[in-house]
Amino acid sequence: MKTLTTDVDRAAESIMARCDELAAISADPAGIHRFYLSPQHRHADRLAADWMEAAGLTTWLDPAGTRCGRIEGARPGLPAVLLGSHLDTVPDAGRFDGILGVLAAIAVAEVFSDRAAELPFALEVLAFHEEEGVRFGTTLMGSRAVAGTWDDAWFDRVDGDGIEVRTALRQFGLDPAGVSGAARRPEDVLAYLEAHIEQGAELETAGESLGVVTSIAGARRLQLEIIGEARHAGGTPYEHRRDALAGASEVCLAVERLGRERGVIATVGNMAISPGVANVIAGNATLTVDLRARSDPERDAAVAAVLEDARRITARRGLELAVHETHTARSVDCDPALQDAIAAGISASRPDGHRPPRLWSRAGHDAMAMADLCPVGMLFVRCRGGISHHPDESVTVDDVAAMVRAMVAVVDELAGRHEQGEVSR
Repeated sequence: MKTLTTDVDRAAESIMARCDELAAISADPAGIHRFYLSPQHRHADRLAADWMEAAGLTTWLDPAGTRCGRIEGARPGLPAVLLGSHLDTVPDAGRFDGILGVLAAIAVAEVFSDRAAELPFALEVLAFHEEEGVRFGTTLMGSRAVAGTWDDAWFDRVDGDGIEVRTALRQFGLDPAGVSGAARRPEDVLAYLEAHIEQGAELETAGESLGVVTSIAGARRLQLEIIGEARHAGGTPYEHRRDALAGASEVCLAVERLGRERGVIATVGNMAISPGVANVIAGNATLTVDLRARSDPERDAAVAAVLEDARRITARRGLELAVHETHTARSVDCDPALQDAIAAGISASRPDGHRPPRLWSRAGHDAMAMADLCPVGMLFVRCRGGISHHPDESVTVDDVAAMVRAMVAVVDELAGRHEQGEVSR
């Protein structure tokens, strides 16, 4: 192998430059916005393909729009260890969420390109799209296609311009009838590894550059509609008011209180008021509730508590409550053996052999979908202030180098464990 320290330091600088290059590909010149099956997706995909080929990978676009690259191991056709993340973004995004994981995976594959024949498995890099679910309102579409859990009902989903998924696929040059061909066979995949910025500040607070992810939060999203009565603000005394906004505000504070008390993540992210006039009491208020927890039982108990409080508040105020669940995602435990391999890889990549912290992810990732296909593992890299989904996302080149060095060590660790029969399908 080439001199690892020199290679990784150079790779980290290249990764930062490539993040900048991808940041310039946006549907909005005032920020970063790349969505699924768009011209910006196509442009980013061409760059990813070029970088994969330059790293020595054979590359192709799968039927759902995921860019794939592969380096064969000791012989062609061996099961693969998959490395990846996503290239799509939320509106007004930062330049590292998802993107950093794809570029680090390419860098790791390049490190192994001159000794891939020594590996007991193939290495693949996957650059997913529609992880964020911005265009069609469904998350993890690329990774679910690879995992074999694509739902054909998604073909009917439409974007803000009324374009169906099936139409967008055709416009991109893909055949909707072939999407099922993106699914991998479990026997062809050993594991999926994803590197990602930490979307929190635990690592920064602890003075750590890298951490091992233990699990990914389960989430449920609710839309609560609170129905009151719109009446004149000046002429209606308090005892005759059925103020939907006042009730919704009380529910919002209850959601925050319950999240704190139960140690879960509970957020009201949007509230819409009708009729929304200064001198009219609100007759209707609709709010969203996003609940996440380390485990599904914790999450479900928090949802039940929120709904109990919402019903109590609205009944006391003479309001009606309608509940619509809009999203459910089960929690995912990272594979214990992969957690240990990642921890060993991070320790081996440091001169002091320091044992990294372990932490759970409050946000969702492509690894959640890939867990239906194979064992998954994740590592986090420190992100300044824990800021993500925002232009202020920030990582250091030294931390990126540490991440790549650790991932190389993890692949070496997995190769050793595979040869000892500890990693197999």
